[in-house]
Amino acid sequence: MMEKSAILKWVGQICLASAAGMLSAHVQAPIEVQNAVPAPVLGGRAKLSVWGFEIYHASLWVAPGFKSGDYAKHLFAIELAYLRDFKRDAIAGRSIAEMARQEKSAEPTQASWQRQMRDVFPDVKAGDRILGVNLPGEGARFWTNGKPSGEIRDPEFARLFFGIWLSPSSSEPRMRLALLAHTEP
Repeated sequence: MMEKSAILKWVGQICLASAAGMLSAHVQAPIEVQNAVPAPVLGGRAKLSVWGFEIYHASLWVAPGFKSGDYAKHLFAIELAYLRDFKRDAIAGRSIAEMARQEKSAEPTQASWQRQMRDVFPDVKAGDRILGVNLPGEGARFWTNGKPSGEIRDPEFARLFFGIWLSPSSSEPRMRLALLAHTEP
């Protein structure tokens, strides 16, 4: 039989988790998300930590009707709020490696995508935000700290890039589930 204090703690955790879930669905999107995604709703949030190092907080913003199983066919935004400094080359290189985990692309294609990401992504400092918007059938558009930073006009790039977080073959399945927590399958 559980002690009364253990039961109260357990009930409190359930209530806190439920309240957090209800609140997350009513958080207001950043202005660049509001301008890019009609009636954006927070799909979920997660924090990426690797070997105890906190990397970034991620937020997924979706339009009504978003279905996670067909994410590449929907307009949505993913925002990364960095918790440490990274060079643009490291961001682009890691992105290519994560994209290749899902599906191998031709080497010249990967090299082209990596060059384009180095042009779009800046070196980041803790506190910087990069926002990517999936443009179905077109590619991806990016903002850094609320300012446009470029786009990559290739739907295959966008599918694999956003698949880093949303694909069933993501290297971070718990993060994927947290980002998709308030979306339809």
